[in-house]
Amino acid sequence: MRLARTPGNFAFGQNVFPNLFLLDTPAPSGSPLGMLGGMLPILLIFAIFYFLLFMPMQRQRKQQQKMMASLQNGDVVVTSGGIVGAIVAIENDTLVLRVKPDNVKIQVTRSSVASLVPADGKIPEGKNR
Repeated sequence: MRLARTPGNFAFGQNVFPNLFLLDTPAPSGSPLGMLGGMLPILLIFAIFYFLLFMPMQRQRKQQQKMMASLQNGDVVVTSGGIVGAIVAIENDTLVLRVKPDNVKIQVTRSSVASLVPADGKIPEGKNR
């Protein structure tokens, strides 16, 4: 006996997964927004994550790239390892720093510079630089 293919009538060997979408399901009558009402909380969570996490990270990354591009000889910088030194020479991707008190020169990559020390000479504390 062969069963007719109607949306709710499953036969052995028939692909059941696509037929689940063909079932007659009544639309939710209590929600005037329908499908949008169910998606609204998820969209709201994504918007909150974007404004609280991704936008500040992008701003900070742009500010860091701008600072790295504007480095010049004589600038005093702090590396990500905490070394404070004055820039003596700038090559493509490397900087030569003079570190006090013995005026030792070290070579670091440009990306290892964490912050630029302001002209007043005070080193910023903490992560919020």
